[in-house]
Amino acid sequence: MNYKILEKLLFTIKKNKILNPKISYTAMLYKSGIHGCKKKFSEEVKELLKSLNKSKKNIIHEASDVLYHYLVLLECRKINFKDVLQELKKRSKTSGIEEKLRRKNVRSK
Repeated sequence: MNYKILEKLLFTIKKNKILNPKISYTAMLYKSGIHGCKKKFSEEVKELLKSLNKSKKNIIHEASDVLYHYLVLLECRKINFKDVLQELKKRSKTSGIEEKLRRKNVRSK
């Protein structure tokens, strides 16, 4: 699988966040702060969920929106996407059920 498009999107988000919000949607989102980014991400997730009853093309469109807004949200919190991938890599050594049980046990202590 070619992840160059994802790398390019991450680069574009970092580059565009400092532009004039009147000409850059990314800059407008970034300037809205964490609350604005969270609100928009939440809206996009709802649209994706609704699209699951529609065509594959519509689902792909909405999933793309969610991914973009998720990456902007991470950037807004200064979280490197590579750190998220590293966490996923770490978790891949454990079953999902096992990992959830471990987190539940840590919280209950």
